[in-house]
Amino acid sequence: MMKVIIAGRPNTGKSTLFNALTGSRDALVHDRPGVTRDMVSGQIKNRPYELFDTAGLENAKTGIAADSTNIAINAIASADAVLFVVDGRAGLNAMDIEWAKLIHRKTKAPILLLANKTESNKKIADLHEFLKLGCGAAVKVSAEHKRGFDEIFEFLDKIALEKNIDINAIEPEPDTRIKIAVLGQPNVGKSTFVNRVLGENRQIVMDAPGITRDTVKIPTRFYGRDILLMDTAGLRRKSGVTDDVETLSALKALDSIDRADIVILVIDATKNIENQAMSIAARVYDAGKILCVALNKWDLIEPEIRDEKLLKLKHQFTNSFHQIIKPMILAISAEKGTGVQNMFKRIYEQYDISMANVPTSLLNRIVEKLVAERQPPMSRLKRAMRIKFARQTGRHPMRILINVGGASDIPESYTRYLRRGIATALHWEHLPIVIEYEKAENPFD
Repeated sequence: MMKVIIAGRPNTGKSTLFNALTGSRDALVHDRPGVTRDMVSGQIKNRPYELFDTAGLENAKTGIAADSTNIAINAIASADAVLFVVDGRAGLNAMDIEWAKLIHRKTKAPILLLANKTESNKKIADLHEFLKLGCGAAVKVSAEHKRGFDEIFEFLDKIALEKNIDINAIEPEPDTRIKIAVLGQPNVGKSTFVNRVLGENRQIVMDAPGITRDTVKIPTRFYGRDILLMDTAGLRRKSGVTDDVETLSALKALDSIDRADIVILVIDATKNIENQAMSIAARVYDAGKILCVALNKWDLIEPEIRDEKLLKLKHQFTNSFHQIIKPMILAISAEKGTGVQNMFKRIYEQYDISMANVPTSLLNRIVEKLVAERQPPMSRLKRAMRIKFARQTGRHPMRILINVGGASDIPESYTRYLRRGIATALHWEHLPIVIEYEKAENPFD
């Protein structure tokens, strides 16, 4: 797939352009400059082109701005095409000239100069000034109003033709990648974990909270499987969030739960687990997704207290959530890489189990055995509950529908008994399970 990079100074509208071209809301958009830090990718609508939104280029020597600029420059160097975005209202900026020189040095790929924010002729600067950038005449576009995109497509299609890329070959193939969201509170090591899986410093890592803002989707292959990793912003308690950018970041992070097959909740093992982490876990279980709790920085825990700490945490999760029989809690060190491959081996196993459809005959034999070992209680009207048959009706979460006659007020304690028995028999202990009941029809009605 052709690699297209969006580049330019901060606050020129790069993220808005990315969202418009991909037909998504994946890139975080805000009036404040410098909101984008990590690189966000997506596919341009109706084209076999992969588009990358990069952080605003800044002349910084150290810190987040320097790291994000270096990531953007490395992306430019590997591009098949560059969309260089400037502010058509503000006009030519001295830094535009500096960054244009750098882009020309870093890549031989074709460059299209886009003068964004030019929807109003009354507010357009002298576009001839942009000829000094050496990228040809600037194309007037409005990312916000989706204007001027025809010339972008003509530019990219011409490059694709030269590379013998069939732009009509856009029939979507079934996405068989396992989608894995990485969540957690700020500064627990999520981006370090993602970089460990990728084998490169793709995500910015600093010893400070709130570095990651966007939910960054990264396709990769790890431990023999194609996956889509989603690195997310750190989640804090609502009372601690006063910044609207952090609010938007948190909403995108929580939205990744619904898009994922598996959620890895990263926890700092050197600290006590907080209610916020338990709240995230509850949200994952309620969404019916596979949850793996990654106890990061396990190498910093004293060996003599490790067993006790792990056992205590497992009890805490088991007693807190009715949807799960046995929480999957694994110790890792993202920095050193220990335990990471074992974690993926385990979550792959659970994913494969979760994709199965259990034969109805097997499920009914399990339920019949459970009922024989422990009869359902009488209803408030002293009527016995008669289980007719059971069948699987869904996955993610695993959903079981049980047809019953007689009593309709089945106590939660008996439902928990059935859930535990079914989970144990089918090796679903790590999977959220929902048991529902339907009333058997009365043949005399």
